[in-house]
Amino acid sequence: MKKVILSPATPQGEVRVPPSKSAAHRAILCAALSRGRSVVDSLDLSADILATLRAADLLGASVRPQPGGVIIDGTHIFQAKSAEIHCGESGSTLRFLVPIAAAGGVACTFTGSGRLPERPLDPLLSLLREHGVACETDGVHSLPLAISGRLQGGIFQLPGDISSQYITGLLMALPLCEEDSEIRLTTPLQSAGYVDLTLQMLSSFSVRIEKIPNGWRIPGGQSYRAHNMMVEGDWSAAAFFLAAGAMGGEVSVRGLNRRSMQGDRACKAILTQCGAHLRWSGDTLTSKAFPLSAFQIDASQIPDLVPILAVLGACCAGDTYIYNASRLRLKESDRLESTAAGLEALGIPVTQTADSLTIHGGHAIRGGTVDGYNDHRIVMAFSVAAMRADDTVIISDAQSVRKSYPSFFEDYRKIGGVANVVDLG
Repeated sequence: MKKVILSPATPQGEVRVPPSKSAAHRAILCAALSRGRSVVDSLDLSADILATLRAADLLGASVRPQPGGVIIDGTHIFQAKSAEIHCGESGSTLRFLVPIAAAGGVACTFTGSGRLPERPLDPLLSLLREHGVACETDGVHSLPLAISGRLQGGIFQLPGDISSQYITGLLMALPLCEEDSEIRLTTPLQSAGYVDLTLQMLSSFSVRIEKIPNGWRIPGGQSYRAHNMMVEGDWSAAAFFLAAGAMGGEVSVRGLNRRSMQGDRACKAILTQCGAHLRWSGDTLTSKAFPLSAFQIDASQIPDLVPILAVLGACCAGDTYIYNASRLRLKESDRLESTAAGLEALGIPVTQTADSLTIHGGHAIRGGTVDGYNDHRIVMAFSVAAMRADDTVIISDAQSVRKSYPSFFEDYRKIGGVANVVDLG
């Protein structure tokens, strides 16, 4: 276990954010499902991405590292009769791979760590059982999960306000079924940007998906075609440094695609809305501090941004309201509770409901001790808050940043942040 000790600082400088974790998961799996050799370049080997690479290897794909990326050959995918896949704490790895393995007819046991065994999987498992897949859990937790049988195509009906990861997993798996399929949403889609990213990636690997009212039609019997892919910069990671610039300095973030399908690209519009000054130069976006005003945000499409937006709200005049956020209670931590607790520990009053946070801005950020809840986004968000604090901030579970952004504190120091990571033994 580690903690990080942070001192106040004025952020100034430039960073290049890591490749998009969301895009990387999808590129790796599309390459693994392709007959032939694909190169996936610009990978950051975070814990979550390593979990997906190991899973692809266990399912029969050849995964060979090269500088900055991997070479993946899916010619022998699904030739293994069985596999035991440890997903770490990666919800994407688990929820994408369960239907993919089922489509390949591989008997798999899935395990995980942290809060992953407690995170819901029932809506997806119910659909799989309806379409020829046996799914066994202990009845209390989602993991360990054992699946067997082969996924059959057909009609898959599910709400749009559950995890978009279920939809992505099905969109990647159903083209491999013999039968045609349809995914029909019974409620409006949340986190739509992640599904758009999936559809774009599938198209890159020559998989056809047809949009229909309230869903998609997926022709069966398709083959993925090998494709070389450069993973774009991660807007989720960029949000931390863009917010740091907006809150009290000037920070440039390199490596961003201004037309990205990543939903968290919305952070730019939100920062502009609350008063920050942002400007583009090529693939570099610069965020500069200006007086900030409170904002209201529907979090249903951008749940991963909530911790850093809540910290941003602490630096805004007025009350910032973040709503439609109940799904954050089922992340690596209960992120509504952990975000509220962190703000209160630093002297910022917060009102919390079942699905919302109201951050009462206009108060000084104090020094103090924040529980990181072993949640990478909580640790990174409150490290940004520490720059504006009036004294030292100590955050537990600093090692959790390895999940998505192993070099976070190195980049934090590049913009003037003062961070001392201490090993607690």
